[in-house]
Formats: sequence, C-alpha cells, structure tokens
Amino acid sequence: MKCTPARRPAADPAGISGAGAPAEAPAECPLCPRLVAYRAANAKAEPSWFNGAVPSFGDQNARLLVVGLAPGRSGANRTGRPFTGDYAGELLYQTLLEFGFAQGVYKADPHDGLELRDAMITNAVRCAPPENKPTPAEIATCRMYFSARLSALPHLTVLLALGRIAHDQTLAALGLKKAHYPFAHGARHHLEGGRALYDSFHCSRYNTNTGRLTADMFRSVFVAIRREIDAG
Repeated sequence: MKCTPARRPAADPAGISGAGAPAEAPAECPLCPRLVAYRAANAKAEPSWFNGAVPSFGDQNARLLVVGLAPGRSGANRTGRPFTGDYAGELLYQTLLEFGFAQGVYKADPHDGLELRDAMITNAVRCAPPENKPTPAEIATCRMYFSARLSALPHLTVLLALGRIAHDQTLAALGLKKAHYPFAHGARHHLEGGRALYDSFHCSRYNTNTGRLTADMFRSVFVAIRREIDAG
C-alpha cells in the first residue's frame, strides 16, 4: 500500500471530545495549553515549519505499529512526518528498510517517496513538547488519539514501544497494569487477542551516543519482530 507524506489535518473541534475520537489529532489541537504555547512560539520563530500535531505515517493495513515518544522540535515538528529530520529517524527508517517494512530511500524529507510496508509509525504524544518531555497530564490527554489509532488498525499484531513513555501509553490505552508488563529493552509481552508488545530503548542520539542503545541492539528487536510477523 502506498503511504503518502503526512498532510496537516484540518482542525475539528467537534472531534476531540474523547468518545469516538479520530485516530489523528487536528494539527492545531487546543487541548494542552503548554504544548499550544510551545507550538505558537515555534511557529513564530520558524513559520515555514509544520508546527502542529504530527499525524501517523504508514500502511493502514499494518501488522506492525511503531510507537515513539513525541515529535522532536526540529524533526517531525519541522517536517510533519514522524521521525523525519532528526537522528532518531536515521536509525529507525534504515532498520525498517533493512527488515522489509519500508521501501525507497530515506532522505529525511516527507516528500522523499519513502513508503512503509505492513508498518505504521505514530507517537504517544502528537505535539512537540519542550525539551522532549511531555507531562503526565499531556500524555493522558493525548491517549484518546492513540487509542483511536490502535482501533483503526484491523490487522495489527505487533506493537513496538520506543522508550518507557511509549510503553506506558500503550499499556494505559489497552487498560493494562504497568506492574504486569515491565519495560525492558528487547522484552516481549503477550497481549490479549494474540498481539505482542515489544520494547526497545528509544533510538535517540543521546541513547546511541552513550552506548545505551547500539544499532545491533536495535536490530535484534526487529529480528524477533520480523520472525513473529512472518510466522503469523
């Protein structure tokens, strides 16, 4: 399935009440005052940037959903596509290409023609937060969009959480207790309905520069995911 570059969703005040929330937040989502103020400041400083709630990117029939933290200020907040324009995207997209979950060439540009195959990328929080640190209230507020995204993927079998916030948001959206599913790099958690949740440290520059996450460590998670999806 062809995956077109992200486009800015129209504002829809009637669609953000919680029940029946859309899978994508309106670009100018008004729900989190601190994130709205940060968006406005970024728009003033960089008016040519996307500066909005970043939509998910990928195959609507995906069996794999990669869950990130939130858009980076000069990455997805700039380009409008998850993990596009910063270092984390270099490692993520190259790994997706290697394991057959993407085709094309990643050029850190939402118009590079890259397509995801049997995979989608989303974020636990759709708007860029200051210092890449959303508050617990902001994470909880954005959960309705994340939950709707999960519900809108009819063939989803594997979720990959990049970091603890993505892991916890996934569990909360599914109504599961964190104590029963501890986060650990490389962990696989069995979910109801035959689904699985895999964990990885976030592929951020900080984690790779400090050696907390290596390319081989990241690849090892995808080896397991590829094997599970192919077996299904």
